[in-house]
Amino acid sequence: MPRSIRRRAALAAVGAMTAGLLLTAPQQATAGPPNLLTNPGFETAGAPGADMPSCWEKSGWGDNDFSFTTVADAHSGTKAMRVSLTRRVTGDRKALVTENATCAPTVVPGKQYDLSAWYKSDTPDVSVTVFRHDTTAGWQYWTDLQNPPVSAGWARTEVRTPAVPPNTDKITWGLSVYGTGTLTTDDYAVEEVGAVPPQPGCTGTPQECAKGAWEVIPAKNPVRSMHAVVLNGGTSQTESGGGKVLLIAGSGNDISQFNAGTFTSAVYDPATGSFKTIPTPVDMFCSGHVQLSDGRVLVMSGNKGYPSADGKIGYQGLKDSYLFDPATETYTKTNDMNGGHWYPSATVLGNGDVISFGGLKEDSTGNVTAEKFSAAQGKWLPMNEVNQTWSYWGLYPSMILMQDGRLFYSGSHTFGNGTQGSGASIYDYGANTITDVPGLRKKDERDESASVLLPPAQDQRVLTVGGGNNETNPAANRLTDLIDLKAANPSYRAGPDLPQGLVDTGAGKRPQAGAEGKMYVSAVLLPDGKVLETGGGLHDRADPVYEASFFDPVTDTYQAGLPSDPIPRTYHSGAFLLPDGRVMTVGDNPGNGTYNHNVSIYTPPYLFKGPRPKLTSVIDTQWVYGDTQRITVDRPIAKAELIRPAAVTHSSDPNQRFVDLPMTVVNNTTVDLNVTSNPNLAPPGWYMLFGVDANGIPSVATWVHLGGPSALAATGQEPSPHVHDFADAPQAAPKQNPQRRDSVPVAPSTAGCDRHYGTVNQCVPTAFPAEVKDTTEARCDWLAAHHYPARMKVHGSDPLRLDPDHDGRACG
Repeated sequence: MPRSIRRRAALAAVGAMTAGLLLTAPQQATAGPPNLLTNPGFETAGAPGADMPSCWEKSGWGDNDFSFTTVADAHSGTKAMRVSLTRRVTGDRKALVTENATCAPTVVPGKQYDLSAWYKSDTPDVSVTVFRHDTTAGWQYWTDLQNPPVSAGWARTEVRTPAVPPNTDKITWGLSVYGTGTLTTDDYAVEEVGAVPPQPGCTGTPQECAKGAWEVIPAKNPVRSMHAVVLNGGTSQTESGGGKVLLIAGSGNDISQFNAGTFTSAVYDPATGSFKTIPTPVDMFCSGHVQLSDGRVLVMSGNKGYPSADGKIGYQGLKDSYLFDPATETYTKTNDMNGGHWYPSATVLGNGDVISFGGLKEDSTGNVTAEKFSAAQGKWLPMNEVNQTWSYWGLYPSMILMQDGRLFYSGSHTFGNGTQGSGASIYDYGANTITDVPGLRKKDERDESASVLLPPAQDQRVLTVGGGNNETNPAANRLTDLIDLKAANPSYRAGPDLPQGLVDTGAGKRPQAGAEGKMYVSAVLLPDGKVLETGGGLHDRADPVYEASFFDPVTDTYQAGLPSDPIPRTYHSGAFLLPDGRVMTVGDNPGNGTYNHNVSIYTPPYLFKGPRPKLTSVIDTQWVYGDTQRITVDRPIAKAELIRPAAVTHSSDPNQRFVDLPMTVVNNTTVDLNVTSNPNLAPPGWYMLFGVDANGIPSVATWVHLGGPSALAATGQEPSPHVHDFADAPQAAPKQNPQRRDSVPVAPSTAGCDRHYGTVNQCVPTAFPAEVKDTTEARCDWLAAHHYPARMKVHGSDPLRLDPDHDGRACG
């Protein structure tokens, strides 16, 4: 039996023993303060003809055979509730506190509640499931909190809710059975957590305490990094939480470096503020990357060749693939992919495998083959062992793993506009079907947008932010769209407009106006549950926007007016969370071919609110699914979560996620954390564990490793605790029989650059912004204002009419 499983059993035994010491005989749960439930022990029968006790109802969904029975085998009193599943394909069943004003307990937004029940079960497929009543939207799923272990005798499960969201007046809950087996429950309780949190102090200026602060560190990034990966800190912890940062440049979008075979990476150490240059074997410029379950970084594809000077040949993708080992800080080669993928996606799956789509092949055409890296075999699988749709997903398509193992293509990408369908879709790898998802606004102006799975991952909501179109080059939009992937038929709905800031269009900063937004925006999950939105530009590789805001997933609103990064962050920039709770930003590579080596650090306002809580011990840093893990803290915390370390490039990190860890509070300094049993919610690997107090102040992260066998059934489709209204497919797609093809045609100018001018390092836009008049003078003035070199060489023809005197030099 694995150590963590043994420990979970030991904790359950300790809990049972403690209960025995406190209760010499079973005590019946009664209604009334502090218990907010009516009929908590099923003792009161329902109305005449009702088949459930008073204030209880049958609930659940999916394809399964089940029974609900009131039985005499009670923990106390004379009655208990037994729920059995004898056949289960999908879904769950649960006895639920009735969703009405009389039975459902009244709650106060912002407060937390302890939920407890006594139970016996012969299946690990049980979860504590909570619903809330929104005063505007009505009853809706809230969260799954805990997976109580199998218990032949009566055992008590107890867990604390997160803070109740705004606009919530009632909650209801029950124990869901989502695998075959039998669950008997009795003596439920809901009790308000009475402790009043201390008021936060302020250790900075009023501005810092309200909005945070930026600094530009003295050390410069030594490489033109395009990719950033936060490396696991392993078991060695420091005051900063460990976690070095791998910064990959390859040739750094510099053809002279490419021709010289000079390919670079660097590792940044937050503890010392120093950089170390790392030998790099191939041009990993515009590769894909993802962290494997053992902490190594899988880097796939990259740049085989730059476009030709006359623009007839575009970028070419590599087949090469490497593993970066954080322990040795070296690269080792894997087997090759089946084809080149310049700008590939990279999504880690619940079993640790990696799936990749899109990008450009070795001949600059669009790659239509899916690639799969087997974690068990440590290699890319042959094409005939990977399901294929032969679909072109564009470049860096954002493919987010859903809680049931399907993939959500959010509509965010970098290059590749005009793809078929609604702009977003759900891909079922097992069935090999693609289903369009409606509602994404301006689907062909979401190029260089950002998509993020909002906190917590259990909510299955995705936010897509901003974007534009690198080919037609309109002003970037300020659209945000939200989708609930738990809905029976998921559909995007409009979110709040992105806040506006200052933009520099070449003549100094000015306020944004009208519908102006930004592309190449960064979205970073923070440990207090908010999302930092920062960086970006108004046009492709030009016109940086100086603005930052918080998005609050609880209220779906922005807090505008944060201080902005003093360094422009547009193309080839990245922002990511450090283990100490700060955010680091790197890079900026405008179309004129320059690169900004300055590094910025953002300290969020929660770090100016007073002392931080400390995780004084994490008893076990090797976690398994469905486990209970005990930690100690120096003072009460309100929540805990796992945050997957960043692996970001070009605004894209589809693996970024924040996984809630519901708490069983033993006392003010001892807390048991309930780990999800669903690997699709938290794919195996290293995570940053944060504890957060009631004022939103996070601890420094402790690194923990999540993996091992799932606590769920090992045969067939593993069950997972989905919510009762989650459908198996949104309007199930017809079985597809895709026709095999080698690739799709992609214009050499897919990157939005006209290669007839200057060097390949420079990107003269194929389409100038709409406000630039269609004249040589206006276009040359725009290029000069954006610091392009004077008198760039003209290669062949002059499609943009920049060389009116035909001397072979643009704007001469």
